[in-house]
Amino acid sequence: MKTIDLIYRTMFAELAQRSLDGQFQADFPLEGRFVTVPVKGKDYWYFDLPTPDGDKRRYVGPHSDEAITSRVMAHKELKDDIRERRRMVGTLRRSAGLAGPDPFAGDITKALADAGLFRLRAVLIGSVAFGAYAGHLGVRLPSSAMQTGDADFAQDFAISAGVADSLPPVLNLLQTVDPGFRPIPHQADRAKVIAFQNGKGYRVEFLTGNRGSDDYTGKPSPMPALGGASAENLRFLDYLIYEPVRTVLLHREGINVLVPAPERYAIHKLIVASRRSTDALGRAKRDKDLQQAALLSEALTLTRQSDLLADAYQEAWDRGASWREAINAGIAMMPGNAKAALAAALGVKIGDLGTSL
Repeated sequence: MKTIDLIYRTMFAELAQRSLDGQFQADFPLEGRFVTVPVKGKDYWYFDLPTPDGDKRRYVGPHSDEAITSRVMAHKELKDDIRERRRMVGTLRRSAGLAGPDPFAGDITKALADAGLFRLRAVLIGSVAFGAYAGHLGVRLPSSAMQTGDADFAQDFAISAGVADSLPPVLNLLQTVDPGFRPIPHQADRAKVIAFQNGKGYRVEFLTGNRGSDDYTGKPSPMPALGGASAENLRFLDYLIYEPVRTVLLHREGINVLVPAPERYAIHKLIVASRRSTDALGRAKRDKDLQQAALLSEALTLTRQSDLLADAYQEAWDRGASWREAINAGIAMMPGNAKAALAAALGVKIGDLGTSL
């Protein structure tokens, strides 16, 4: 694994800023105004847009988010040059060797981003998110680890219930990309939809973390902010999407997205690898989980951020016996080179993996 040149790391960072500027400009027209709204002791930005029927209020983000607040303050000065952003994306892909998402996955993510999915603090997860870590960390990652046949998005239930805002109907958004998308009712509750699929089997799914009890596992949760979609409750997901990072997908003019912190993604992949089914598809997904965990461990070591991985590992370890059991099971499945990458990142010997740091 090699880092990319400083000039391209700088360009990627600038593209990430410009893509957020562009999204901000599209979401919040100049004729509106930003207001601060206190909610449960914390301040949040909202945007009031005048309409013939009165102001329409949109959620913007936490007042504590410096990237959001700085753009609120400089709203009228923000400029967007889509052609320049497209040029930067092309340079990063051709000259820096950074990969973009599968074009279809990119178009799906762009449609949801333009509708406000990431403004509403949803998080892109799975292999599409993994593809964004190369530019974010400034390393080259193998494209084989990014291939996927689906797109997964997660949102915390409390956020979905609390933002007082929502996407347009998700099915309508997806059908702007492919009219063949149809809703897939949940097996446990046919009235709720957590996934959408097109005629070629491409699946878009929404997930959320269990709300403190295994009683929710296998049942869909209504998500008020997701445009009529519900979400599948999954264990361990709250850990994955806590304090996500902002980055950009190298597709079209760049798509500003939220993805899990890479160190959390790596540890989470260890955990979910141990819970995959044992059929051929489950084994293939498990192998990709372990590959991605190893690659991010190596990347974090190479970029001198292994302390972040160690902290994420220890946090998961301290969550209890079931977490430790899942981590150990994932480690046991790793090939030798992957164990070596993880051990180096954690600063321990291979034989000491699977213990408290």
